[in-house]
Amino acid sequence: MSQISVLFVCLGNICRSPTAHGVFQCMVDTNGFDGSISVDSAGTGDWHIGRSPDQRTAAVAKTKGYDLSELRARLVTGDDFAQFDYVIAMDKANLSDLKAMCPDNYTGHLGLFLDFTEQQAQREVPDPYYGGDNGFELVFNLVEEASCGLLKHIQAEHSLKPTFQGRPESRSS
Repeated sequence: MSQISVLFVCLGNICRSPTAHGVFQCMVDTNGFDGSISVDSAGTGDWHIGRSPDQRTAAVAKTKGYDLSELRARLVTGDDFAQFDYVIAMDKANLSDLKAMCPDNYTGHLGLFLDFTEQQAQREVPDPYYGGDNGFELVFNLVEEASCGLLKHIQAEHSLKPTFQGRPESRSS
């Protein structure tokens, strides 16, 4: 079986999508799927290309045991649809932008990240960029829950077996 590939997309690729990238990658590795699932992130806007995640994002990540220091912002392209099985948007505006660039023959999953959570109160991961520190904490909580749900979905959908048995875990559980 070929590797399953996941791309997380937000607006600038410095807050939400790198958070999802880092958290989901850690869950993939921790749960024994590191050889089966590849992870990346990108943005629909080009303002921050090549930059590290926002300092506030990186700081919250560090307090929760995640290291985002190696990640750099990049722009999503039409070629990404040929490379990724899952293209996951953080909000409806990003999803709309992705749908506009998605080729008609794309057979992967294009949808919202919070579709993989059990909670129904929020359907979009809010952009914390212009808000206070609480927004970054909320993003991490939502991302951890959705990452767990996405990993369970991929495992079931693609009959993936981890290198060891266990349920998908986050660092803060």
